[in-house]
Amino acid sequence: MSDWEAATRPARQAGLRVVNLRSGVVLSRRGGMLALLALPFRFGLGARLGAGTQFISWISLTDHVRALRYLLDHAAIDGPVNLTAPAPVTNAAFTAELARALHRPAVLRIPAPVLRAVLGELSGELLVSQRVLPRRLIEAADFAFRHPDIADALAAELLPAFRPRSPRTSRPGHANPLPERHRGPGGPRWARTAGSATAAAPARKAPRGS
Repeated sequence: MSDWEAATRPARQAGLRVVNLRSGVVLSRRGGMLALLALPFRFGLGARLGAGTQFISWISLTDHVRALRYLLDHAAIDGPVNLTAPAPVTNAAFTAELARALHRPAVLRIPAPVLRAVLGELSGELLVSQRVLPRRLIEAADFAFRHPDIADALAAELLPAFRPRSPRTSRPGHANPLPERHRGPGGPRWARTAGSATAAAPARKAPRGS
């Protein structure tokens, strides 16, 4: 038991519900491990770390937030809960999937001694193998992972950064290609069906007494 989990004992002894979150590597393009690795991978400098056989227990940011909300809403759950995806992968598999998601090669390998010399104690976080399964979330009948495999999770997190600007969003100095719902007082109202827009005549006021 870690020190921070031991620190929750007084709350448990006082009769409070305590859920100890044991989170894996949370995948987000905005920070953390994925953001650090994405930059060299985009330049074709992706590499396996060490032997590449060490396991990574990961979870998508979307599923991490959904799991937290699930735990908040289910008072019967307490104690340690693993917040990881149901399919941990090796570093070699993670490297290959990240390279595939970014359409870049990843043929390099950084030996473990080089990592230790450059990163010191931090290298242990990258070289240690952790194969953790979210047993309690898997057994929950009303919880389902949105991104259970690494390929789907990386695509969902990285592809939005490469999508072109939506035509629904107007840029400064450019007219919005979509019509306003109300174009001035008494102007046409726009009804949208199946991606198309059609103009309808303004509604007339009903006569009094009707």
